Amino acid sequence: MSVAKVIEIISESPESVEDAVREGLERAAQTLDGIKGAWISETKVVTEPDGKIVAWRVCMRVSFVIG
Repeated sequence: MSVAKVIEIISESPESVEDAVREGLERAAQTLDGIKGAWISETKVVTEPDGKIVAWRVCMRVSFVIG
């Protein structure tokens, strides 16, 4: 039997949504063991006043197995 925990993190990248997800998961993996997956609950953009996108931001839930 295993038990999992879910945390919510927010990650941002000037490149893409995919890069924001990758960066968030890589950073989470520095302090969490046993990451099993993630799902994206929100995708947002950061813009300049003229509407130009300067960053992609994702809110994701990350699941990992606990002892």
